[in-house]
This record gives sequence, C-alpha cells and structure tokens, in this order.
Amino acid sequence: MSRRDTIIAYADKQLPVYRQIALEIHGKPEVSNYEFFACETLSRQLEKEGFTVRTDVAGHRTGFDARYASGKPGPVLVFLAEYDALIGLGHACGHNIFGATSALAASCLKQVIDEVGGEVRVYGTPGEEGGENGSAKGSFVREGFLRDVDAALCAHPGAHKHELTKKTLGCAPVDIEFHGRSAHAAAAPEKGINALDALILTYNGINALRQHLTDDVRIHGIIVNGGDAPNIVPDYAKAKFYLRAATAPVLDDVYNKVERIVEGAAAMTGATGSMRPYQNRVENTVLTPSFDEVFRRCMESLGEKLSTEEEAAPMGSSDVGNISQVVPTIQPSVSITDAYIPHHTEAYRDAACSEKGLASIALGAKALALTALELIEDPALLAAIKAEHAANVREQ
Repeated sequence: MSRRDTIIAYADKQLPVYRQIALEIHGKPEVSNYEFFACETLSRQLEKEGFTVRTDVAGHRTGFDARYASGKPGPVLVFLAEYDALIGLGHACGHNIFGATSALAASCLKQVIDEVGGEVRVYGTPGEEGGENGSAKGSFVREGFLRDVDAALCAHPGAHKHELTKKTLGCAPVDIEFHGRSAHAAAAPEKGINALDALILTYNGINALRQHLTDDVRIHGIIVNGGDAPNIVPDYAKAKFYLRAATAPVLDDVYNKVERIVEGAAAMTGATGSMRPYQNRVENTVLTPSFDEVFRRCMESLGEKLSTEEEAAPMGSSDVGNISQVVPTIQPSVSITDAYIPHHTEAYRDAACSEKGLASIALGAKALALTALELIEDPALLAAIKAEHAANVREQ
C-alpha cells in the first residue's frame, strides 16, 4: 500500500472515533480558558494514537502540545487545533469539527512518518473566539513553540463551498477605562468628575476618526459599565473595543490614534483614562499561495473542487494570523453545508453536528495529511514555500 493510500485508509477507519469526539465536544460547549473537556478528550485520543502530550502549556491551562518524532531527519509540521465555543451559541463556528479534523490529520500522517522522517505535532490552541486568556496562538508564538517548526496546517469548517486560505484582519482587543469622582448629581454636581462623560467623548471621538481611516480598518465596541444610578455622578466607566486592520503597521497606527483620543477625553473632563489590551493581539494572516496550491491539488485528487471566486475584502480576524507571521501556514475551509449559512448562527451550530459536517472530518484530515506528506517528500517544494512566505512577511 502506498503512503497516500495508507493515509486515506486510516482516515476512513478512524472517522467513527473522531466523529464521536466532535459530537461530544459539540454537546459540551466551553468558552475560552474553560475548554477542559475538549482539551482532555483530544489529548487522551492523541495519547492513544501514540503521541506524547503535555497540557497546560504556553500559559493556557486548556492548551496542549502533542508530539511524535520519527527518529529520522525531516521537517517539523504542526497541525493547529481549535475547540472553543461561542458564548451563548455553543459551537456555532464549528470548532468541535476543527479540533477533531486536526487531530485525525496528525494521526494519519503519523502512520507514514516513521518511513519518511520528520516530526508531527498538534498544538491545542484555546480561545480563538477570544474571551478570558483568549487567542492562544499568540502565546504559542511568544513562548517559542514555533521556533523549530517548518510549516503549520489546519482547516476551518466552511459553509457551502471549499475555499483556500483567506486574508484576515489583525485585531487589538482593548479595555478603555476612566476613573473620576462621584458626587450627588443634583445637589453637588460641580464636585464630581464624570467618568461616563469621558467615555462618551471617547466613543464619539472614535466615530469622528472613522472618516479618516482606510477601508481595511474596522473599529467597534461596547460600553460595559456606565455608572450605578442616575443621581450619582459616575466615578467609573469602561468599554471594550476591537481595533482591526489588514496589516500590522496600520493596526499600530490606529492603536496610537485611539490612545490619543482617550488621553484627550481625560484632559477634557479631568478623569483618569487608560487603554490596554485585555487578551493577546491577533495578527493579520500572511498568505503563502504555493502552500495553498498543494492543498488544492490534494483536495482535487480526492475528487473535490475548490471555489475559484475572487476573495472579498477581509472582514474577520483569526489568531491563525499570529502563526502565519512566523511560519508558512494554511487554513483553508472545508464545506459542512449544502447551502450558504452564516457562521455564528444557530443554523451553523446545527450544521456542526450534521451528517455532512461530521463527514467533513475525514475529508479535511485526508487533505491536510496528504499536503503535509508532500512537504516531507519534496524538500525543494518545502524550501520554495518557506522562501515565498518569508518574502510575503517582509512585503506586507
């Protein structure tokens, strides 16, 4: 049996196991920093597959690092696993499928890696959707988990079509806070310093800034604390904002501009203001088209076709961008629905446990593992992909 046939056969054989894992994770949705069940379930399965697994890594108690080294020289390839849910919506982004697909892909590649050489890893990265200690991939980069990695792979559940890796926006999630001084709002308002006024000035200042920003920039936020009672001058106010942009330099510039708005609002009201990140910054995704083309070939060899539609302007963010800043990375989409369904909806949550959704685990795993195999078997191809990636990082 060829290596390719071995990978395909193993994916089909193990699909029932990983299908059940995806269903169980779907039935117990957990948000960022609380994915205890998902982390344990995927880690335990990877241990059964022969990987050495560590949990509580990179500063994330629900993160994991699974490794299998062949003992022969070769590249280090990592499959990225996501398994967090959305607050109030459960797995309406399909990360129950995402994690299962990456774990199965790594297990498929492991079936042949002793023969071809190299090392296969799975990094369990919590909180892609953000939240408490969210966007873990930034931590994996910062803590050195990518220093010896040659390339990273994963596949996201898609809607009605298969697609190659898309551009994403960088995102800086920030808390904006003001501290003032409380006073009786009717009897002695002159003795107060209104923190809410400072926050509203900031909100309006950001709205005024929008007309002077490039089309790739998105800023959106909410007020989470505006005071306790109408008859008390608010001495504390807080908002959460996402600052997004297509490249790191533009995001840096936007961050500085919003920070100056906060400083100005503080000066105008006498309140004390601050702006600081409340989780890891998410970077924009650097594309490596030649890497995606390998995935396309592998999908087509499995009888699948990928969309050829021109990509629209990037609108969302993903911490896969942090990985893509340091190593060649792909995150194509594998369809789980017959018709278009928006992500982050109840309908998409249902699709993430549908027959087509569960069947996509084997398809995605086969295509990812075959893509990884090509990189191992063809060192010149991997070198060209790495060179293209390095050039694209410099040029962004």
